[in-house]
Amino acid sequence: MAATTHEEAMKAVEAIFERYLLISTSTKFAGFDKHIMETVELIDASPKGAVTFEFLIDERYTNINGVMHGGAAGVIFDMCTTTALGPLARPGFWDFLGGVTRTLNISYLKAIPIGTKVRIHSEVCQVGRTMAMIRGTMMSQDGKTIFCTCEHHKVSVPTQEAHLQHKVAWDDLWDKDENVEGKAKL
Repeated sequence: MAATTHEEAMKAVEAIFERYLLISTSTKFAGFDKHIMETVELIDASPKGAVTFEFLIDERYTNINGVMHGGAAGVIFDMCTTTALGPLARPGFWDFLGGVTRTLNISYLKAIPIGTKVRIHSEVCQVGRTMAMIRGTMMSQDGKTIFCTCEHHKVSVPTQEAHLQHKVAWDDLWDKDENVEGKAKL
């Protein structure tokens, strides 16, 4: 079921985080993106495929110069832009974590000092059966300073069966949608 209200959009994005954390805990996963998924704060989500987060750039994301490392921007954008697909997802269409990255182009505009809390806004610009394009902006909390932007192209791939074993409350809505539409379940 694609989200049709603000509340459903928020729940759709929260469900991505819930499933991710269930999977990472059960598999003892400790990859680059885990800390992001544990600490990024969801501020807003829209049924049109837009999300806004806040995130603290702490020492683990910086380089020796005391500013955010460019590679860190990549993993932060990867996770935060992908979740914008959550409100648009439905059974068999861009389900859990929205496929894989095809390209992620980042433009760095201003260095982000260690200890800065940034706002990340992501918006789906195009989504089709197999490909999607999402734009992201990392800015100051007040929106006055843009630190970097990205254009993220994704390719849809089926969700791993093992990941589908980790159920979240959002699945109940998808199960109801499956019964109505006769489509494959998340």
